[in-house]
Amino acid sequence: MHYVDQPETLDRNGMPTALLAERQVQARKWPVHYAAVEPFAIAADIATITTSSVLSGFLYHLQDAAGANDVSKSVGLAILVSALFVSLMKIRGMYRPAELLILPRQVRATCLTWVTAFLVLAGALFALKIGSEFSRGTSVVFALLGLSALIINRRITEYLLVKGLAEKRFSGRNIVLITDEDSKDNAGLTQLLTDTGFRVKRHFLLPEPGAGPDQRQRIVTSVIDYVRGSDIEEIVVGANPDPWSDLRTLGAELRVLPFPVSFVPVGTASEMFKRPRREIGSAVCIELHRGLMSPVEHATKRLMDVLLAGLALTLLSPLLMLVAIAIRLDSPGPALFRQQRCGFNGRAFQIFKFRTMSVLEDGPSLIQAKLGDSRFTRIGAWLRRTSIDELPQLLNVLNGSMSLVGPRPHALAHDNEFDKLVRNYAFRRRVKPGLTGWAQVHGCRGPTPTRASIEQRVEFDLWYIDNWSLSLDIAILLRTPLELIRGDNAY
Repeated sequence: MHYVDQPETLDRNGMPTALLAERQVQARKWPVHYAAVEPFAIAADIATITTSSVLSGFLYHLQDAAGANDVSKSVGLAILVSALFVSLMKIRGMYRPAELLILPRQVRATCLTWVTAFLVLAGALFALKIGSEFSRGTSVVFALLGLSALIINRRITEYLLVKGLAEKRFSGRNIVLITDEDSKDNAGLTQLLTDTGFRVKRHFLLPEPGAGPDQRQRIVTSVIDYVRGSDIEEIVVGANPDPWSDLRTLGAELRVLPFPVSFVPVGTASEMFKRPRREIGSAVCIELHRGLMSPVEHATKRLMDVLLAGLALTLLSPLLMLVAIAIRLDSPGPALFRQQRCGFNGRAFQIFKFRTMSVLEDGPSLIQAKLGDSRFTRIGAWLRRTSIDELPQLLNVLNGSMSLVGPRPHALAHDNEFDKLVRNYAFRRRVKPGLTGWAQVHGCRGPTPTRASIEQRVEFDLWYIDNWSLSLDIAILLRTPLELIRGDNAY
């Protein structure tokens, strides 16, 4: 037997249960094909942006009885913003159904693309000297309302997609699946295809490695006989890419069918296809791990660090002065605490923090702080719980030894200890340490009493390094205040 087929069972009326289930699925389907999700999502974004623009004009001019709302200008602005926003999102592939199911990534991409669209539009209006044609107040309301509406739109889209896929309500793409005989990923691949809108009508198995060409030819003949005259729209081959010559021959033999044949790599070798790649001449280069940022990426991240850190220090200067005075009045010693930390590429630097303890430890042996630590000063416990003690590190961001976002730096004594306990711990030093990070917005704050807690932080930090983008930094900065409000493990 060279294909997977369930034995036929009958219900009480003698009807095959598989046929009955098929009819039930057909009866409750939505009249929407899975391939139409992308254009529907694009249309929903255009409608959302247009509605937000028109509504913003009405809302802003409600408080100005003398002003007149020009609907044509609101629609014209919506057309310009929609064209920029949809184009940028389309280029990034964010309208693909698989991407629409990942809400955090959608929110990050939406925020970054929305801001980019407005910056490009503002620059164009300034260059053309027609900025006075549009109301600044209306534009600000439109920017805030439009972004909120787009995020809500994505939440609704994700809900409908998940619900439709779970209940098999979409008119999906009918496929034939061909997999390895001994592949452990068969069940997972079948479920993945089902969850993303495909309907596996028949599952064939490839012969074992070393089998003769006659066995493969019999399977190919069975596939061709089944597909011809059926409602199949695509053939998917899920296999280990090691025997590539056999797979290429299989693809060539299936060319007689007027349908696409797709290959899904599974097994250990499939990890290669998930790595970033680039071209070196006519050769394809696979990145085993991400290198340093490009000059443009580095300059962009540094510019954001300087601008936001400078702005934060300016706005928070009254609070910082009050905290410094309170520390000096509360206990003897300096307001600022300095300690050696390990930074980018292993370079040592001096970190700044508000003093929260009655001691100033900075040596080869340090004891981590714990809940109710007797070394805390009266105001120190509150500063640590609110993370206000970390604010002086904005000075480290300005002098370039730290970044706003990155792996949190530990004391040198703890660095030496963790380096021996956790594999790849030193990989965190491939970027500058940060004031906040991917681990922190996932609740990894405070002391690390166990090896598992250290490994979890390192795992988050390495994921951040391998997946860095400006939009990811912005998302982490936006999520940090929420994590500070929760205050989990902050002491």
